[in-house]
Amino acid sequence: MKNNSLGNFSVRLIFALVLVTASLAAQEFIPPQDPMTAAQRLVLANGSAQEEQPPKSTNAAATISQGMTLEELQQMALANNPTLGQAKAGMNAATGRRRQAGLWPNPTVGYVGEEIRGGSYSGGQHGVFIQQNVILGSKLDLDRKVRSEEGKQAVAEVEEQRLRVENGVRIAFYQSLAAQQMLETRNTLSAIAKDAVETTQQLFNVGQADEPDLLQARVEADEADLAVIAAEQEQRRAWRVLTSAVGKPSMQLAKLAGNLEDLPQINADEVIETILRESPAVKIAQLESSRADLALTRANRETVPDISVRAGYLNNREDVGSIPPKAVGSEGFAEVGLNLHIFNRNQGNISAAKADRERAQFEVQRVSLSLRRLAAPVLQSYSTSRAVVERYKDRTVPNAQKAYELYLHKYHEGAAAYPQVLIAQRTLFQLQTAYINALENAWMGAAALQGLLLTDPLDLPAAPGELDRPIREINMPVSETPGTPR
Repeated sequence: MKNNSLGNFSVRLIFALVLVTASLAAQEFIPPQDPMTAAQRLVLANGSAQEEQPPKSTNAAATISQGMTLEELQQMALANNPTLGQAKAGMNAATGRRRQAGLWPNPTVGYVGEEIRGGSYSGGQHGVFIQQNVILGSKLDLDRKVRSEEGKQAVAEVEEQRLRVENGVRIAFYQSLAAQQMLETRNTLSAIAKDAVETTQQLFNVGQADEPDLLQARVEADEADLAVIAAEQEQRRAWRVLTSAVGKPSMQLAKLAGNLEDLPQINADEVIETILRESPAVKIAQLESSRADLALTRANRETVPDISVRAGYLNNREDVGSIPPKAVGSEGFAEVGLNLHIFNRNQGNISAAKADRERAQFEVQRVSLSLRRLAAPVLQSYSTSRAVVERYKDRTVPNAQKAYELYLHKYHEGAAAYPQVLIAQRTLFQLQTAYINALENAWMGAAALQGLLLTDPLDLPAAPGELDRPIREINMPVSETPGTPR
């Protein structure tokens, strides 16, 4: 009996020691998917390997890799975008109209017959003539000059359309590049969220995490997965916009090579002056004013009379009364006419030409003011996005990343709860995506300003002499609040 009691006591002692050992092991348990792995993965994704020093640049939105470049896509657009063909066709049409305006009127050749008689008194005058209208007052030269100004407008329109296509492709490129970078970041964040679920599950299994913690981690992972799906759809949308601007909509989705963080420096006053000085819209309006001046001069010259010259040959078969009878024979004739402007002095056309010139002069001012008005919100958006980018890059994102790492470190030391790690992780996620959004918005504004506010690569080119459409509305995808999470 004593031996049995001793044996039972030994079994109980061993079982108690096992429970104590398991409890101690649970308190010092380190999950196979350690949360620090997630932190290291995010640090690598952000381009930083320093744990003690917060990085100055996260590079979360930087992509420098092999892929299609902006220059390659722009060259493709110049070869395939249909609006360039339309603009060149308009230039060729203007050239044809200029040539036509300087041509002389065609001469008239015909038959003339007078005093034609029949019967026994046959005879009369039969002949041919040639008639030519002579245009005086340099009217043909002025017509040619008016059409020449329209031709210059068409050339400016071709240049404007080329800039519009190149800049439209640039905007679509950076929008697509931002969507590509956003997808990569979303995939990284989704992987980290899944690691967090596995870690929380293992902590829950050993009693170190509560069920709300596990449910919250799963919710975070589900939201990260949905964000990946949305990012994929956004990348496809941006790619379709890009390929449409290029003129090759069937082009398959490809990786883009570029760096979102390489933002240009833009001075507000200088860029406004550059736009007003180099914008094709200003040049087109100025050429329209010159054309209107020439058109007024041409209307005034219309009062100069033209000369009509007519000459011919006749065979006069009339009997001169001699014996034997003899016909008059060959005769020539010449006529000169002058068109007198007595009743119609082109008063209405002159008045209309004056009004057109006045309107064209005001149009130059309107275009300049419109460019300033259109540039104002773009400058504001760029400046705001630039400030957000610099703050996120230099302070906000590095601080959020450092806070996340510190919470992880404290968690391992038992000084912080795991929900605090999840909160820091969520904050870092939001800032990463907001950083990319701010970079995208900054690039949209920079591209529009540097591209002289020409943003729509598929906008229909204006026809020569089309006064009402030298400026289009800016079609640019910009978030309502640059830099805010979405």
